[in-house]
Amino acid sequence: MGKTIENRVAFVTGGSRGIGAAIALRLAREGADVAFTFRQNKARADEIAEQIRADGRRALAMPADSADPDALTDAMNAAAAEFGRLDILVNSAATFPVGPIEQFGPDDVEQAIAVNIRAPFVATQAALRHLGTGGRIINIGSNVTVRAAFPGFSLYSMSKTALIGLTKALGRELGPRAITVNLVNPGPTDTELNPADGPMAETINGFTALGHYAAPADIAAAVAFLAGPQARYITGATLNVDGGFTA
Repeated sequence: MGKTIENRVAFVTGGSRGIGAAIALRLAREGADVAFTFRQNKARADEIAEQIRADGRRALAMPADSADPDALTDAMNAAAAEFGRLDILVNSAATFPVGPIEQFGPDDVEQAIAVNIRAPFVATQAALRHLGTGGRIINIGSNVTVRAAFPGFSLYSMSKTALIGLTKALGRELGPRAITVNLVNPGPTDTELNPADGPMAETINGFTALGHYAAPADIAAAVAFLAGPQARYITGATLNVDGGFTA
């Protein structure tokens, strides 16, 4: 099977670990050059960049805190300058505040809004200066916006729910420019923040229809499909990749 996005240019926020890293690597395997942001761990970001280059694609690891609109915009512009254009934006960077609602202070709320809501909006604004006809914008949300099965997710769910409205409205707004906008809602996924062998894993597995966690590569596969030509008539849509958690 041929590569689906040969010679396209992708920008992935939060692409140095977990789901974001899996997305960056999958898009490279499908033929894209990939720029991605990271916040702290340069060594890990460099490893992802080297894996992308090992697949024969160009890579650009860019330090940028998604809570900083100027840093995010500068990274987007620098990537477009380096690669000549952008074709695909994946808004993957996120913060994961979990706990009783009483424990969150104003700073916690502001951080969740800055990273989970404002950053995708700002990144999209910046990307649209470089995206042409046939561009793709893919937001990464969460299954807890559909089913809040456990307590403690009020702030995270609130912030991620905003992506539903952003995705639908932008799908409508950018349709005349042949730019699609879609949302992928991962379910329980085996990452450092939520390992498949963690203390809650057995309980969480019981809420899924398939009985197990996703691998980050499962989420990346859905993103690669939406980034490719077979998804050209899908926009404003939400794809739940959650093992039936929300069924």
